[in-house]
Amino acid sequence: MGKGHFENWGESAIADNSQQTDTSTDIDTDDKNQFNSGQHGGQIVVDSMEGSMGKIGDPKILRRLAQNREAARKSRLRKKAYVQQLESSRIKLTHLEQELKRARQQGMFIAAGASGDHNSVVGGNGALAFDMDYSRWLDDHQRLINDLRSAVNTQIPDNELRILVEAVMSHYDEIFRLKSIATKSDVFHMLSGMWKTPAERCFLWIGGFRSSEILKMLGNHLEPLTDQQLMGICNLQQSSQQAEDALSQGMEALQQSLVDTLSVGFTSSGNVGDYMGQMAIAMGKITTLENFLHQADLLRQQTLQQLHRILTTRQSARAFLVISDYMSRLRALSSLWLARPKD
Repeated sequence: MGKGHFENWGESAIADNSQQTDTSTDIDTDDKNQFNSGQHGGQIVVDSMEGSMGKIGDPKILRRLAQNREAARKSRLRKKAYVQQLESSRIKLTHLEQELKRARQQGMFIAAGASGDHNSVVGGNGALAFDMDYSRWLDDHQRLINDLRSAVNTQIPDNELRILVEAVMSHYDEIFRLKSIATKSDVFHMLSGMWKTPAERCFLWIGGFRSSEILKMLGNHLEPLTDQQLMGICNLQQSSQQAEDALSQGMEALQQSLVDTLSVGFTSSGNVGDYMGQMAIAMGKITTLENFLHQADLLRQQTLQQLHRILTTRQSARAFLVISDYMSRLRALSSLWLARPKD
């Protein structure tokens, strides 16, 4: 080989070795960087774990975790009690429905009678008991009114007529007594007037008739009246109207208060204690509702008694006949309306 060829070969070999050396150096550098990075990352993980372990041992965090566990435990207990209460209520409701169904099927009626028994129930239901009592009361009332009408038409002496008038007055006292018993059992049944005909319910006011309307109606059927009687009836009508207005306003305020009580906490967390507290308040307001119904019946009873004292015996007899005829026509109107052609 010539000298020039040897020199060229040597330069070529040196160039090849140089390229291989550079490549090897690059690879070694990358591996080294990756190794160092891995060591650094591992160190970060170790440091993070050591920091977490240190924080867990912090008394504040441990106390907060214990409080959270206790709150969760109490929440589970409340939910469990609430579910148990709902289940108990469902069982009681089912039991009552079964008793009511059995009472209706068997016709087992235990009603309060003249003996003064205040446990007026029909198969455990006071509303059914009152319906039966009221039906019997209507039959007895019609017999008394028939006797009174016959006595007025035959012009019997006042002392004999007075006995019949007093009997009718006592019979009205009986229905107020029965209503008082039934109100304690089911105030909503009494307020709804479901024991009356549809036409009567149309004019219902707090479970009965308006005294002022009855007095206004009687004014055209009791003539002639003395000036003193006219003044007495006028004053009685005015006082009855004022009492009715006061009771109506009280009922409206009570109903609004009940709505406000039941609507509290719709967006709350459903705490069972809060719910039961609100329902307890609502139950207390329903007791007040019973008092309003009692006051309305007391007003009706006292109005009839005052009217009886203002009028003579024959005028009182006439007044009771007019009131009875008015109620009978309302019941007849209901029957005619229900029996009308539906075409």
